[in-house]
Amino acid sequence: MCERCNWSTSNELMIKYHDEEWGAPLHDDQKLFEFFVLEGFQAGLSWQIVLNKRENFRRAFDHFDPEVVARYDDKKLEELVEDKSIIRNKQKIAACVNNAQRFLEIQKEFGSFDRYIWGFVDHKPIINKFKSLKELPAKTELSDRISADLKKRGFKFVGSTVIYAHMQATGMVNDHLVHCFRYREVQVG
Repeated sequence: MCERCNWSTSNELMIKYHDEEWGAPLHDDQKLFEFFVLEGFQAGLSWQIVLNKRENFRRAFDHFDPEVVARYDDKKLEELVEDKSIIRNKQKIAACVNNAQRFLEIQKEFGSFDRYIWGFVDHKPIINKFKSLKELPAKTELSDRISADLKKRGFKFVGSTVIYAHMQATGMVNDHLVHCFRYREVQVG
C-alpha cells in the first residue's frame, strides 16, 4: 500500500483527486481557469463540497471556457443562482463572470494566463519538504503578492488563502508531504 497525504483519504473521490491532479504542475489555461473558479467557490467551505459538485459546475459553467463565461448575461446569472446542483452564492457566481473577463485580459497582455501566474514562481514549482499537515501554510508572502496583483487587476474572491490553495492544486508549490508517493511523482511528471 502506498502512503498518501492524510487529508486525501476520506473517500474515493478525494483519493482520485489527490492521486491524479492535486499538486501536479498545470499549464493549460482552461484547466487553470477551472481551478480558479472552483477555489473561489471553496472560500469558506470544504474542498470536499466543491469536489462533490465539480461535474455539475462543469456543466453549469460551460466546461469553464473563460470566453463563454465572460459573456454571461443577467439571465444566465439568475439561471445559475437557481441551479441547486452547484453552490448558489450570488456574489461568487457574479465574480466568475468578472474573473473570466479579467482572465481574458491577462491572456491578451501576457499571451496566456499560464505565463502570467507561473511567472510568480519563475515558471518552476516551489518544492516544499513538509512532514505533517500542521506544517502546511494557509497562505504565504507569495500568495499575498499574487492576491494583491489579481485584486489590482479587478479579480474578486482572490484572497491570499484562496490563491495559496490554487497554487497547491495546480502544482505551483509541491505541498505533498515528503512521505507521500506523489511527492516525487509531481516533481518529475
